[in-house]
Amino acid sequence: MTAASNVYPTAALQAADAAHHIHPFTDTKALNAEGTRIITHADGVWLTDSEGNRILDGMAGLWCVQVGHGRQEIADAVHKQMSELSYYNTFFKTTHPPAVALSEKLAEIAPPHMNRVFYCSSGSEANDTVFRMVRYYWDQMGQPDKKVIIGRWNGYHGSTLAGTSLGGMKGMHEQGDLPVPGVRHIDQPYWYGEGEDMSPEEFGIHVARKLEAAIDEIGEDKVAAFIAEPIQGAGGVIIPPETYWPEIKRILSERNILFVADEVICGFGRLGRWFGSDYYDLEPDLMPIAKGLSSGYLPIGGVLVSDKVAEGLIDKGGEFYHGYTYSGHPACAAAALANLEIMQRENIVDYVATDIGPYLKERWTALGEHPLVGEARMAGLVGALELVPEKGNRKNVFADTGTVGTLCRDISFQNGMVMRAVRDSMIISPPLVLSHDEADQLVAIAHKTLDDTYAELKRQGKV
Repeated sequence: MTAASNVYPTAALQAADAAHHIHPFTDTKALNAEGTRIITHADGVWLTDSEGNRILDGMAGLWCVQVGHGRQEIADAVHKQMSELSYYNTFFKTTHPPAVALSEKLAEIAPPHMNRVFYCSSGSEANDTVFRMVRYYWDQMGQPDKKVIIGRWNGYHGSTLAGTSLGGMKGMHEQGDLPVPGVRHIDQPYWYGEGEDMSPEEFGIHVARKLEAAIDEIGEDKVAAFIAEPIQGAGGVIIPPETYWPEIKRILSERNILFVADEVICGFGRLGRWFGSDYYDLEPDLMPIAKGLSSGYLPIGGVLVSDKVAEGLIDKGGEFYHGYTYSGHPACAAAALANLEIMQRENIVDYVATDIGPYLKERWTALGEHPLVGEARMAGLVGALELVPEKGNRKNVFADTGTVGTLCRDISFQNGMVMRAVRDSMIISPPLVLSHDEADQLVAIAHKTLDDTYAELKRQGKV
């Protein structure tokens, strides 16, 4: 369909979309009946739809637009690169300048013990790569029985076959008879929802020791790796108790298994450090990356590899039979380089740590006083609100989990802000360049959305 210049016919676009487009994570029949939202422009932290509505992007696209929308510098870098070399692969003993430069840049900002990167196009592909790389590493080390990878229930590591298996989303497992063999799951550090009568500190240690018990049950000689997000993103912004990661570190230090820190969401400044592993002082062997690597301007991901694992993969020789057509794509690498250069030049990571992060957290956590909110939590620029029918009672939850969250999400859109619903939690992850004024607007819209949702639930007799 051809539209006139700068004219976006909403109804016609919705009809064409319904006729031809299958959306991710969507009930397509229900969406087609409702009609899609058509986003046509974006600038900074703001989106514009085909009806001219201005919407605050409270989710940074999909956890990824760190430097904000519409950065001409990134577009120019991509145009320049595509004018010189639009594409060539990195197979066949070949490389190109953008892949080399990006690899150097990533080694510069990664933890000191991580100096190599394997490229792909997404976080899902990065975790597929992890699945293969972990097993290949142990083969190279002469321990081929170490195959089992332990993940966490409600963790998210993508939607490919391996990514879905490594993640702990039971609804995803039900579609396709997953997980694949060789993957086990332990409990998540979700104190608000699963801590019962324990204090956060007690629960953190209790749930961390689930890893220890799983390793002992399976056998250390059979466990290849433990994979976890520093903070669970798609699972509902699960910020672990302060006691959790120190205990996990103790357990891992005593056992010969690899640690995979999934940095797809937490990486590139989201928590006010370059990586979630920096935030929690973790020492991963592998770090899947994507999203904020290019601020979503072009699809690129990868796996940062520790010197220890690189020695096993590379120094022992042999071909690793794995790779993608677009591994290290030159235009995508150029976008990532431009994005990282902006972040460094504008001190965006420090801005999150010392300025906008604390500013927004103070205002966001104050929403915890609302009668509909059981807990408001935030770290860096990622936060959540737990919606509850009875304030002060963590055991009392809404019937038909997810219905209230979906209602609140839709009301938020109507009020002019993208918030995401996970179960009956509302989560945000705005661009890292959010200003104080925009943070105030974000909180004001969130507060109005809570008021409107609460009024509707009262009308329905649910609160």
